[in-house]
Amino acid sequence: MKKEESEIIEIVNKETNAWNNRDVNELITIFHPDMVWPWPETSTSHDPMDWVMGMGRYHKDRWRKGWQDLFDNHTLIHNKREIKKIVISEQKDGAFAVVDIDTLWLNKNNQPNHWKGRTCKVYTRMAKDWKMIMQTGALEY
Repeated sequence: MKKEESEIIEIVNKETNAWNNRDVNELITIFHPDMVWPWPETSTSHDPMDWVMGMGRYHKDRWRKGWQDLFDNHTLIHNKREIKKIVISEQKDGAFAVVDIDTLWLNKNNQPNHWKGRTCKVYTRMAKDWKMIMQTGALEY
């Protein structure tokens, strides 16, 4: 395994652990300052014409509050993630990971918030480490 591939596995696992531990401070460390996060309306909304931009460009305090609200108001039932593919650019400064996720949250009224499908997590090399700069929402194929 190449060094860069192991680093991408490490950041995917870091994100997974942050969700599992409901650790907003750990979660926000993986995001690039220019990250944006388009999201499909449903897991079958393959056409980007149907997608939304839920949180806008990364803003540490706003994103921290959004994720903390999720953690405070939901119980994590399960969070299954499987890396299917990792691609590193020839220059070793960009990468993406295809990750199948099945993450189930229940709110205080026991209503589900289910994230299930395939994501594409896009990373850029920074001076010291990798940061996520974009991710597609979960789509079922």
